[in-house]
Amino acid sequence: MADFKLHDTESAPEASEAQLKDSVDSFGFVPSLHAVMAESPELLAGYKALHAGFLATSFDADEKTVVWQSINVEHECHYCVPAHTGIAKSMGVSDDVIDALRNKTPLPNEKLEALRDFTLKIVRDRGVVSDADLDAFLAAGFTKQNVLEIILGVAQKVMSNYTNHIADTPVDKPFQKFIWEPKEAA
Repeated sequence: MADFKLHDTESAPEASEAQLKDSVDSFGFVPSLHAVMAESPELLAGYKALHAGFLATSFDADEKTVVWQSINVEHECHYCVPAHTGIAKSMGVSDDVIDALRNKTPLPNEKLEALRDFTLKIVRDRGVVSDADLDAFLAAGFTKQNVLEIILGVAQKVMSNYTNHIADTPVDKPFQKFIWEPKEAA
């Protein structure tokens, strides 16, 4: 496997320096994901733009976590599952939701379960969902806007999950207590 450099503000390509400084301002450190992505200033900028866009969606904190973690778990991302566990906790998401997503067990309510199911249909079927699947998602209380917001989340997570797989991104110290390994559905 290729050895990907974990860039900091000193070693990063010039076009990534300001983005890494922004990461330090936002998180207090440069997350390993950003440090790896800095090799491609365009990837890092695109990822950060998608992240900001997804944060601005109409989903609440639980729903954002369901979309992110459903994708992370499906992709078996060793970095993003622990990172988003920490993020979810900071957003006030309950351990019931967090644990159900990490362990592929039932979520605490039908609406969140419908969101996970539809998100996974989009991921697994590469966006080719049936009219019945779409109708069921909308009947669960979601909107066409939510459908498109899931696609935004998928785009963001593909960028991070695939980068982490290829670069074997190390899990940041703040998230190491949330280390995760794939489990079969209960």
